[in-house]
Amino acid sequence: MARNPAARTAFGPMLLAAVEQNEPPDRRLVDDDLAELFLPAPLRWLAAATQVRAIRRALIGASELTGRGLWANLACRKRFIGDKLAEAADQIDAVVILGAGLDTRAYQLNRRIRRPVFEVDLPVNVARKAKTVRRVLGELPLSVRLVALNFEQDDLLTALAEHGYRTDYRVFLIWEGVTQYLTEDAVRTTLDGLRPTAPGSHMVFSYVRRDFIDGTNLYGSRTLYRSVRKRQQLWHFGIQPEEIASFLEEYGWRLIEQVGPDDLVARYVGPTGRKLSASQIEWSAYAEKV
Repeated sequence: MARNPAARTAFGPMLLAAVEQNEPPDRRLVDDDLAELFLPAPLRWLAAATQVRAIRRALIGASELTGRGLWANLACRKRFIGDKLAEAADQIDAVVILGAGLDTRAYQLNRRIRRPVFEVDLPVNVARKAKTVRRVLGELPLSVRLVALNFEQDDLLTALAEHGYRTDYRVFLIWEGVTQYLTEDAVRTTLDGLRPTAPGSHMVFSYVRRDFIDGTNLYGSRTLYRSVRKRQQLWHFGIQPEEIASFLEEYGWRLIEQVGPDDLVARYVGPTGRKLSASQIEWSAYAEKV
C-alpha cells in the first residue's frame, strides 16, 4: 500500500467501476470488465461480494456517508469522458491520461485501436500499475507507455518526450479526478507545459469548485470537507464554473462543453431509473486546443 495519501485515492474509482459491473446492464452507469481484475485482492473480494444486491446497495449507501453524491459524480464523469473520447477517436493520434491511477481505459482502448497511450502518474502508482497489468494481461501492451511524474516537481513535456511523445500529435488529454489534489501552481505549470500541444487536440477534465475548497459553501458535504481539507489536507485547487472558459483561454484552449452534476445525472442516471443524486462540488469540462 502506498504511503502517499493522494496515491491511495487510485483505488476508489476502480472499486466503483467494479461494483457497477454487478448492476443489470440497463441500470449500469459504467461498463468496465477489467476494473475488478485491476484491484488488489481484498478489494476484488469486496467487489465480488456486491453481486448480492443488498450488499451492493449497502456499499453505495455507505459511500454517501463520506461524500453525498460522489458515487454518481465519479460514475458519470467516467461516462462523460468515455463519450468524448469515442467521439474524437478518429481525429486523434495519441491519448494522454494525467493521474491515471489504476484506470483501465488504455487497455480497453488497445482492444479497438492501436494508438499510443501515455499513462502519467506518481512513481508509486506507475510501479503498481506495471505490476497489475502484468498480473492481469501478462505483459504491458506495446501501445501503452507508463510515465512516472510528480506534477508538483517535474516537467510534464520532458517526461512524455522521454517515452516517445511528440508535440505534433493531435492528442486526447484526460485529467480525471486529479486537479483538486494539486496546488494552483502545479495546475498552471501543467497547462503551461502543454502549450506546444497540436491544434485540434482535445482535453477533458474534472475539477472541484473553489467555494468548496475555501469553505464558503460545503454543499452538504461537511464530512468530506473535514477529511480532504482539514485532517489530511488532500485537496488544494478549485475554480468556479464561470471562470473555466477564460482560465483555459490563457493556455490556448477553447471551452467546448461544461457539464455540472445536474446535467450528468439527467444524461446518465435518469435513463437507468436509479435514484442517485450527484454532489454539486465537482464539474467536468471539455476543451479543444486552438
